[in-house]
Amino acid sequence: MNERDGVDLSFRRHWPWYAGALAALLLLWCLTPILAPFVIGAGIAYLGDPLADRLERLRLSRTLSVAIVFAAIVVVVLILLVLLAPMLYEQSVALIHNLPAWVNWILESGLPKLGIHPPEGTSLDAASLQQIVSDHWSQASGVVKGLWLRVSESGKAFVTVAANLLMIPIVSFYLMRDWDRLVAWIGTLIPPRMLPYVSGFAREADDVLGSFIRGQLLVMAALAAAYSIGLTLTGLKLGLIIGVIAGLLSFVPYLGFAVGFGAALIAMLVQTHEWLPLVWICLVFGIGQVLESAVLTPILVGDKIGMHPVAVIFAVMAGGQLFGFIGVLVALPVSAVIAVALRHAKEHWLRSPLYLGAASGPPANDPPDTPPDV
Repeated sequence: MNERDGVDLSFRRHWPWYAGALAALLLLWCLTPILAPFVIGAGIAYLGDPLADRLERLRLSRTLSVAIVFAAIVVVVLILLVLLAPMLYEQSVALIHNLPAWVNWILESGLPKLGIHPPEGTSLDAASLQQIVSDHWSQASGVVKGLWLRVSESGKAFVTVAANLLMIPIVSFYLMRDWDRLVAWIGTLIPPRMLPYVSGFAREADDVLGSFIRGQLLVMAALAAAYSIGLTLTGLKLGLIIGVIAGLLSFVPYLGFAVGFGAALIAMLVQTHEWLPLVWICLVFGIGQVLESAVLTPILVGDKIGMHPVAVIFAVMAGGQLFGFIGVLVALPVSAVIAVALRHAKEHWLRSPLYLGAASGPPANDPPDTPPDV
């Protein structure tokens, strides 16, 4: 029996398992809209499990250890909400309140300075809004109906978001409590002949994934703080909200910098109507980029994930395209595991007979470290 006949026979014998795996993946893809609280809860449980394990080594019960870790997480989140939420809300309200004036300044002053002249009489104020309403009054019923439908849909969306937010702590608590049992249960499903290889791969992936996620979260928090403080010191009224957004988006290379830098330039220009303060904005984001690339990322994240920035951007975009918001959340963790898998694949490829040549086998006394046949 040749190798091809063996593969065909193996497929015919095990095709129900392959079909079941494919059906499970298809079901997972169909359930993507409801997976957000479970994915976020699993992420929190994964990050909190090492702390719970350390508390267990102090002879505390698993439930008590998880309760302490969970309470610490809740306290930190509440402190951040108490400190930041009022200021973020105030700046958001100010942004909405001043938006018409800023649009008018852009139309009347900003664009003409760039050589762009909007149609004469273009403005956004109470009088123009009243004129727009009176001109389209005949369509008011349709507008009101559409607005009501939008409000109804928004209300349903708000209820869904609220339910998901309430689900996250519940899911994360129970997953963190039973994390070791889940890992052990998954281990029982692995064929014994593959267990040594899978265990080694899992340990390496866990080391890379844990270091990357924890380090990246610290980098995001540090950049959010640095940008917020720096922009506030420049006198930018929206410095806090722009700095937080820039920090949170920094998990995608250069995205946080581009969004934050562009928004800060526009906000400062509209606020002061002068060009000189823009120099301070450039200085803040220049220092932030040096801090991220030369200090924060090397120390907190390192080079364990081994992915090029273009690959990171592609992973995030591909995850969003395939699975929406959930895909964006899991894109980088999944990419970190795939990076480990690719390193293993490269090692096996360089030792394979196909790479070394059909007539030559692996070097003597150096058997290839290949995984067992699946």
